[in-house]
Amino acid sequence: MNLYELLLLVLTVIIAWFWFDSLKAREIGILAARNACHAEGLQFLDETVVGNSLSLARDDDGLLRLRRVYTFEYSDNGDNRRSGSVTLLGHEVEMLHVRPNLYIVPAPHETIH
Repeated sequence: MNLYELLLLVLTVIIAWFWFDSLKAREIGILAARNACHAEGLQFLDETVVGNSLSLARDDDGLLRLRRVYTFEYSDNGDNRRSGSVTLLGHEVEMLHVRPNLYIVPAPHETIH
């Protein structure tokens, strides 16, 4: 195996990892959006989220993670479409925006009073 074949193999593995990691993150985003809409008595439209941005960010431990922002649509009266968003850092929900409310999800060691 020469150097080019090795680089191609490594690149293929990285792309496959990114693809599967993105699918898992998207499923987490869908679940978070669906649960937030249900909790607020809203209708989660289209049952999906759309990737809006992708960037690198550090988590609380200083590790570099992918930050993904997904948008989704919901309806508060069944006759309209409103936009919401969910932000993931790695596979953890960092922020969720529905209605005029912004939910900041605390880290496991934090409490909200």
